[in-house]
Amino acid sequence: MTSNFDLAGKRVFVAGHRGMVGSALVRRLAGEDVELVTVARSEVDLRDQAAVFAWFAKTRPQVVFLAAAKVGGIVANNTLRAEFIYDNIAIATNIIHAAHVNGAEKLMFLGSSCIYPKLAAQPLREDCMLTGPLEPTNEPYAIAKIAGIKMVEAYRSQYGADFINVMPTNLYGPGDNYHPEYSHVVAALIRRFHEARLSGAPEVVVWGTGTPRREFLYVDDMADACVHLMRTYSGSELVNIGTGEDITIADFARVVAAAIGYQGRISFDTSRPDGTPRKLLDVSRLAKLGWRATTSLEEGIARAYQSFIEEAGRGPG
Repeated sequence: MTSNFDLAGKRVFVAGHRGMVGSALVRRLAGEDVELVTVARSEVDLRDQAAVFAWFAKTRPQVVFLAAAKVGGIVANNTLRAEFIYDNIAIATNIIHAAHVNGAEKLMFLGSSCIYPKLAAQPLREDCMLTGPLEPTNEPYAIAKIAGIKMVEAYRSQYGADFINVMPTNLYGPGDNYHPEYSHVVAALIRRFHEARLSGAPEVVVWGTGTPRREFLYVDDMADACVHLMRTYSGSELVNIGTGEDITIADFARVVAAAIGYQGRISFDTSRPDGTPRKLLDVSRLAKLGWRATTSLEEGIARAYQSFIEEAGRGPG
């Protein structure tokens, strides 16, 4: 289960390097003795099997972080169902097989906590996957991620490939998607409270009842955990990556409002879906492997807000 994999001097490919997760991995790996390789979507569409296979044959990365994915919040998952299942299965199968064929020494597949059943016992243990129905709104995305996980397990079993699976919790931070409809809850609230503060709006409406509980991990902590696990873990079991602590959406909204300096009312649109009632990861396996999150929620949200302002050239008001 434990490993001592040396990254020094290795050619390391971060798939999805422009996304929030991939860019955090790039930042983290910048301090390592590695040859970091990336490829732009305009050069290689990761859904295109022939293009991916040709790139791997030419580049031959020794280590692969598979962070590329089509992602979004409840509305995006529920609206773009065909795109979410097709794009994510294609990306996973192309990269995992190309890594195997071209002799990659190690690969890490990044799943998502939405792979777990909607009503699974909390906190979510790694072995509860496939023990019950999924949350309907993001089922296509979850099934695509489960397919990637099972592919990693199969290549490990049949070929002895040192491929591993990790399951990050809800992530936020620099590089997040702030689309008004398709963003995750953290980005959506940062944008909403920022705009309300600038306009002087007396009220901000938060989707849902505010009662669901969620766990949030700052994306640079996640990247650090991934590098740690790439070095220290080799096994067929999944490893959850999270903080081990959760908060209601209502309380979380208050944390975001405070970080942004919004002082108006917060109300809840109960006609909008809540999603899973609670989603907290059991991180005991990760803790036993020697890693814990270090960025507090308040500190992380303040950093995320600063990056939100900088990325779009927005004034803080």
